Amino acid sequence: MVFKTQNSYVYQEFGKEKADEDILSLNFLYLNSDKRLYPLALGFISTSFRRRIDSRYIFGAGLTYKIIDKKNNWLKAALTTEYENTNFLTTDFNKNMYDGMKSINTYRATLWINGSYKLFKEKLVLTHEFYVQPSLEESNNFRWRTDLALELPLWKYLNFKINYIHNYESIVVQGQQEEDNFLT
Repeated sequence: MVFKTQNSYVYQEFGKEKADEDILSLNFLYLNSDKRLYPLALGFISTSFRRRIDSRYIFGAGLTYKIIDKKNNWLKAALTTEYENTNFLTTDFNKNMYDGMKSINTYRATLWINGSYKLFKEKLVLTHEFYVQPSLEESNNFRWRTDLALELPLWKYLNFKINYIHNYESIVVQGQQEEDNFLT
């Protein structure tokens, strides 16, 4: 059994004007992860200042399949189903059918593909994660994310990492863009 958690808090302001204040907690429980096919459970909690999301809870389960499982290279695909509850700070959305709703709840199916590759005698590490999350109830409610990272080990405990993230979310509050790009 393996429990994996990733937690972050981001606060940014520019010229004394708040730009971000976000919480993200991603939690996974893997059972028999040494097998080629194994079950997983997940629970996520998040907020988003810019997207005007007061809270988002996602809980679900599914299966992971190891496509490549070697010491320095691995590639996995997973299929999960989740229940999502998103509470917004406003009720005016880019899709009129959601106007007036402060909370949007749905069941989702998620396809995940992620991998890690150590190249050039482990002098370069390439990682990627991609997921697509359509609602099982409304065809216009979906999101996807691509996360690509390149890491250069410098010393035993120090790496240089460059990361590119592209997000798309089909339902956003009025005036927000559906896409985000981050290069860090």
